[in-house]
Amino acid sequence: MAVIVDEGSNPFELGVATELFGLRRPELDRPWYEFSLCAAEKSVRMHGGLFALSEVASLDAVKDADTVIVPNRPDPEVDPSPKVVAAVRRAAARGGRLVSFCTGAFTLAESGVLDGRRATTHWRWAERFAVRYPAVRLEPDVLYVDDGDVLTSAGSAAALDLGLHLIRRDHGAEIANAVSRRLVFAAHRDGGQRQFVERPVAVVPDTSLAPVLAWAQRNLSRPVTVVDLARHAAVSAATLHRRFQTELGTTPLAWLTAERVALACRLIERGELRLDRVAQESGLGTTSNLRVQMRRRTGLTPTAYRRRFAEPLA
Repeated sequence: MAVIVDEGSNPFELGVATELFGLRRPELDRPWYEFSLCAAEKSVRMHGGLFALSEVASLDAVKDADTVIVPNRPDPEVDPSPKVVAAVRRAAARGGRLVSFCTGAFTLAESGVLDGRRATTHWRWAERFAVRYPAVRLEPDVLYVDDGDVLTSAGSAAALDLGLHLIRRDHGAEIANAVSRRLVFAAHRDGGQRQFVERPVAVVPDTSLAPVLAWAQRNLSRPVTVVDLARHAAVSAATLHRRFQTELGTTPLAWLTAERVALACRLIERGELRLDRVAQESGLGTTSNLRVQMRRRTGLTPTAYRRRFAEPLA
């Protein structure tokens, strides 16, 4: 794995890549990634100008890398280095796996490797990205997009989500879960980046939804309805709906369904084989509804999800 560092690269995202892929993990008892940092120049000043990296490998490291993580752009309107663009194009031409964090999608798009493909970037830059690269199928509401050999993530923290997804693809769910526990970070974060988009602050501060959300999460196996949520919050259904839209950017029913699907996914990952039991314990009711909701929200059937993410049986 080669991580390209360019002038103004984000040190947080560089740290994420180093933490996930560059550190030795003897506790996992398996070969880990061969990791290198590379750049077009010998010394590269990081975003913010507080420090620089020196004596990193040259871009020749990209030639043999199975996975190449491209640099983000502190100002996406500024074109990336021509040398970096050329290295990315060569990696794509030989079939390398390309990854971007945050505005790194601009680097991939400028290299031409995203044309006709699905991708995401930080919500703040999504509109500009769509205008500048109309040939890219932008998905602005998700944390990351896996389009096979090209993967993109949203804001800086979403680099962790995508990085753990890569580990899950390469090493399986059990190893990804072990790494996430080491990081004290969720192996799966529910929802997408839409919930982080800036919204106007309400003129009158409202009571937090945290207590009713926690109560609902503890009772997902029960037939909890939106009316039950409103009753527990001691408000009308209409008021509850407004609070959900303001605080979470979604409706109570959509949130409740997403939580049920997330629980179903966790049950499958832990090895639950009976789909009727998964449907019952997650509150989705029937195996038919389980299949419909999982396909709608994960793109996979329960069986396909088990093959991809469940811990192997002993």
